[in-house]
Amino acid sequence: MKIPPELKYSKDHGWVRIEGAIAIVGITDYAQHKLADVVFVELPEIGKKVTQLGPLAVIESVKTVVDVLSPLSGEVIEVNKELTEKPELVNQGPYEKGWIAKIRLLDPEELKNLMDDKAYEASTRV
Repeated sequence: MKIPPELKYSKDHGWVRIEGAIAIVGITDYAQHKLADVVFVELPEIGKKVTQLGPLAVIESVKTVVDVLSPLSGEVIEVNKELTEKPELVNQGPYEKGWIAKIRLLDPEELKNLMDDKAYEASTRV
């Protein structure tokens, strides 16, 4: 299981990469393994206001349908449109080509509510 040390993680298996005032978000390698083959991703609309741990997107796999919760509050400024044609990118590279959305941060202090790689790894062993 891949857990990049430069990212932050939520307890519901989301990840965040911060680039200035922008958060790039997706689901973790652990989460995509649990889902198995992703067949559809319902992306949020550009301009959507999201709250920390509020609904962001929906992922459908051959096993189940799950809500993806936003790890941080803010406004969706970009979505990974490639996922509409190739949802399997979530499985193939959850931290690279499988990202879901970019969010303009509302409150950078919310990063304190997220885990680092070591804490996230420990949480997946429970």
